[in-house]
Amino acid sequence: AVVSTQSKQWYQRRVRGKSNDFFTICQTPELACEVTLQPIRRFDLDAAIIFSDILVIPQALGLEVIMKPGVGPFFPEPLISPKDIDKLDAEVDVSTKLKYVYDAITLTRHSLEGKVPLIGFSGAPWTLMGYMIEGGGSKTMSKTKKWLYTCPEESHRLLKIITRVVSDYLIQQAIAGAQMLQVFESSAEYLGPELFEEFCISYLQEIALSVRKGLAERQVPDVPMIVFAKGAYHSIAKISYTGYDVVGLDWTVDPNIARDFCHIAVQGNLDPCALYAPKEELTEKVAEMVRQFGVRNYIANLGHGIYPDMDPESVKTFVDTVHRVSEEIMNKGDPFNQLYT
Repeated sequence: AVVSTQSKQWYQRRVRGKSNDFFTICQTPELACEVTLQPIRRFDLDAAIIFSDILVIPQALGLEVIMKPGVGPFFPEPLISPKDIDKLDAEVDVSTKLKYVYDAITLTRHSLEGKVPLIGFSGAPWTLMGYMIEGGGSKTMSKTKKWLYTCPEESHRLLKIITRVVSDYLIQQAIAGAQMLQVFESSAEYLGPELFEEFCISYLQEIALSVRKGLAERQVPDVPMIVFAKGAYHSIAKISYTGYDVVGLDWTVDPNIARDFCHIAVQGNLDPCALYAPKEELTEKVAEMVRQFGVRNYIANLGHGIYPDMDPESVKTFVDTVHRVSEEIMNKGDPFNQLYT
């Protein structure tokens, strides 16, 4: 079981030192390492996810990002028009600009001492473009979608810049010691099938190809890659052919449909809010999820990140139930879980 615990507040409250704001933790390898290790010490998780944030990419490109308590990320000077693309440091060398992330990965990899693998990650181009234009989170992504309709060429220009930087960033994470890489297209839900096809899926594919090529050129062993496009249920089959090893699923996707349309491994997909449920109900929901997916080519996880006010005991219930039910299925010699269907 793996839990996407990238909630800023959920982590921050577990780091000693009130003077440490969110990005200070991200930019201090020792602190990022400590926060990454805390869930591994507390829960019987099968992998660790490096503590960082998808918005280190816009920062590397030259945009200021502030993490406002109770609000979330805020860009004082977002991209207002396509002319603002010229203000970006499009040729940024992320091998030096984001060195603190790689240092945190290397330190954490050594600190784990082989107990569990370490996962690195990045935001995907469309999602990052949205933050850079909206100036923070958005319920509509209307400013960003306006770009897609009114200036598609400039939109592609920006997406290509982000794609190049993300690819280089992921390559450096693998070199630093990340044993799996995940690409988060968390804002895919704002795009219908046509816009997703035009402005999203090709860049996801380019990232996968560029990372594998870059690692091969540097004679670095290939690492498995996960793609998570939240809300893109309409394109699951196409996503599974973009060059990744695993497709992450949000909680709106039926496990049986996912298995029918994905020819590769899947990850997910419990509704994060199910962690609010009483223990007995949560246990049954997790058990049912595992029974529906089976245990072959499957990574149990939430359907998105954990929320700030989640009870750690609910996380423990989730992890323990995944292990118990998985073991039951394997003991029956039924990895595809045919006995339950």
